Amino acid sequence: MTLADEAAQQSAPAPIAVFPASRPSLVGLTRPALAEALRAIDTPDREIRMRVAQLWHWIYFHGVREFDAMLNVSKVMRQKLAEHYSLTRPEVMEEQVSTDGTRKWLIRMPPVDRLEASRSLGAEVECVYIPEADRGTLCVSSQVGCTLNCTFCHTGTQRLVRNLSTQEIVAQLIVARERLGDFPGLTPPDNGLIPFGEGVRAVSNIVFMGMGEPLYNFENVRDAVDVLSDGEGLSLSKRRITVSTSGVVPEIERLGAEAGAALAISLHAVRDDLRDRLVPLNKKYPIKDLLQACRDYPGVSNARRITFEYVMLKGVNDSPAEARELVRLLKGIPAKINLIPFNPWPGAPYECSSWETIEKFSDIVFNAGYASPVRTPRGRDILAACGQLKSETEKLRARARLAAELE
Repeated sequence: MTLADEAAQQSAPAPIAVFPASRPSLVGLTRPALAEALRAIDTPDREIRMRVAQLWHWIYFHGVREFDAMLNVSKVMRQKLAEHYSLTRPEVMEEQVSTDGTRKWLIRMPPVDRLEASRSLGAEVECVYIPEADRGTLCVSSQVGCTLNCTFCHTGTQRLVRNLSTQEIVAQLIVARERLGDFPGLTPPDNGLIPFGEGVRAVSNIVFMGMGEPLYNFENVRDAVDVLSDGEGLSLSKRRITVSTSGVVPEIERLGAEAGAALAISLHAVRDDLRDRLVPLNKKYPIKDLLQACRDYPGVSNARRITFEYVMLKGVNDSPAEARELVRLLKGIPAKINLIPFNPWPGAPYECSSWETIEKFSDIVFNAGYASPVRTPRGRDILAACGQLKSETEKLRARARLAAELE
């Protein structure tokens, strides 16, 4: 990561609240933010706690779209809320469904400032839903674009636009659950690929593996995890929420202590010289420091293992010697290794390792005592697989710069 990229990352704070329409949306807000919204419309302090609980239940458990649906809220309060706020969601610009049932949504967030609003520009992110027999996993984004420039990742070719707010991160799950009929009273799409049944929810797992580096947007990611895992609302187990980082070492301990989410490490190499090329952040936080942070991760145990992601690149990082070195490096860390066949994208500089090579690599890791599943590529036909996400926001941003230059 260059100094310019790091400066851009540091200068791209997310707004505390988004959706700056005539009536701001309450969807995606934390409990304290909902309390502030109620105080702003002169709700008596003695009622704040009760009103927050009511809103929380209707927004996050029932997924309602209108205040009039909040049956245990007085008519007067419903009218007051409707005068000042809305329950709108971000706009789904495009939905693609893969032959394997994977769904990708291009989601446009409302503009966050007057400049964006005047040009009808809003940040765009991609969000992916992966259905399996016993679970449904939603891959969410934490930034618009990325600063890390990992050379195997399509998102890394898009410059950072800004961080997403807590509200925008949570709203991705609201949009997905609505599209999947995963709120009470909604009907799921009739394609036979979405897991439903008694005790089975369409979205049971969240992975912060979409666009962006989550630990460069730590506070908003941490607060989003709190909203997602709140037992009176969306109610996802923190054991089923995984935050993936390319190795922002100073924030790893904080993630475990303050968020309690499962940790995944985007590793991809066993030597610093190679990882410096694949994951340039390694120049700042080398493998030794990264693995020590993993050993010190709060709550890590055999019951809560760290996932190490390793993309398989033909002739680059896929030799038996590298498999053995990976085992040596991870000694003493409760871990599992996800081997990811490289997912090609237009202009990609790498090829995927052969299946025979991947199997040999996996066998070495497995025989050393580590779970080493090979991640089945999902959604390749709609560019929704790991490392393929990239929105159109970069083009919009370029048009905005051009328009500003012409004024």
